Amino acid sequence: MFRSPLFRQIGRRLARFAAAEQGNIAVIFAIALVPVLSMVGAAVDYSRAVQARTSMQAALDSAALMLSKDLSSGTITTSQIGTKAQAYFNALHTGTTLPSVSVAATYTASTSMGSTIQLTGTGTYTTSFMKIAGFPTLDIGTTSTSAWGNVRMRVALVLDNTGSMAQDGKMPAMQTAAKNLVDQLSTLAKAAGDVYISIVPFAKDVNVGASNYNKDWIDFSDWDSVNGNWTCAAGNDWNCSKWKWVPANHNGWTGCVVDRDQDYDTKNTTPTSGNVGTLFPAEQYSYCNPGSSSYLQPIMPLSYYWSSLKGRIDAMKPTGNTNQGIGLAWGWMTLSTGNPMNAPAKDPNYTYKDAIVLLSDGLNTQNRWYSNASQIDARQKKLCDNAKAENITIYTVQVNTGSDPTSSVLQYCASSTDKFYLVTSASQTVSVFKDIGTSLSRLRVAR
Repeated sequence: MFRSPLFRQIGRRLARFAAAEQGNIAVIFAIALVPVLSMVGAAVDYSRAVQARTSMQAALDSAALMLSKDLSSGTITTSQIGTKAQAYFNALHTGTTLPSVSVAATYTASTSMGSTIQLTGTGTYTTSFMKIAGFPTLDIGTTSTSAWGNVRMRVALVLDNTGSMAQDGKMPAMQTAAKNLVDQLSTLAKAAGDVYISIVPFAKDVNVGASNYNKDWIDFSDWDSVNGNWTCAAGNDWNCSKWKWVPANHNGWTGCVVDRDQDYDTKNTTPTSGNVGTLFPAEQYSYCNPGSSSYLQPIMPLSYYWSSLKGRIDAMKPTGNTNQGIGLAWGWMTLSTGNPMNAPAKDPNYTYKDAIVLLSDGLNTQNRWYSNASQIDARQKKLCDNAKAENITIYTVQVNTGSDPTSSVLQYCASSTDKFYLVTSASQTVSVFKDIGTSLSRLRVAR
């Protein structure tokens, strides 16, 4: 067949195009671009949706607590719950990715959890990238339940009373913060016994009260060996043939004890008179003398006499070295029934949330066994493990106004990372304790 030069040239070019491979990568990239962008966009949209849900959850939790408080105190009626729930949520919700969230409330007067309010929030997130793949919106929802009536709380405030607390305004700031926390927690109580608080001031020792001198959970062995006099057992004092050591009367003990024998120093074992290791060794610590200008205040067991608790906090003074472990151990003991602190028995008809708030301004320096911080910390970590295993929620606060390193043991002892607080200015202590009070109140959020 006759072919013109033009057709032959076109044919040759088509043959070369068909055989060419140089442009394949561009074609493949163009084809793959849409799904790649869709996956990247989906990740961005998903991340934003998760943030929106987190913001929704926080607002729902707070709204549920506020509603339960209003309803139980008679501020609102059951017919107002739905309207009030939406109003509280709108005021609390800080997210901008969900312009409109609908809140539904369900009130149940009596369940196995007590009275409950369940809030359900639903909203629609408008996607930025997933719309390309045919998903213009994502439905977001979450719930929060506030329970009251059978949930009770017990909190031990374990407060550093060491000498360094006299610096930088740390002691008065802690006293203000602790008293504010007492006020904050007391508002959660609708009846006597709903909330109990104990106060545990600590330095190297703790003061359990001199009035306990005749209790069988005190070990006076070491105290007797250093407190007393040699008395003539045979003959006259000026010509004695036999001397004997007569311990001082135990009613002269000023009330301080040191750490128990190891490993009881890390446990909450009830003291038994037949097992000396479980007892609490008495010590005539100079700062436990009531006449001392730096008197270490005695522990105040669980109480709901708010003014008395605040009075004990007001009376605290800075003195002595740091032994966080003994303060923490006694904080745990105040939450326990039986000797030595005899916490009120727990009613089986109620659910109980137990917590310890431990504040210290420095690193450990001395306990009964060691003067080495790392060794003391190792004992304290075991104690914290044991307490957390018994469902004690632990908050820790390090007041570090100097150049101390961040306390690894306080970080370790906190029940979670958000329950450790580093304070670099004494004035921050008040706001930190307020945050802890808010967190404690949220322990009443059931789900």
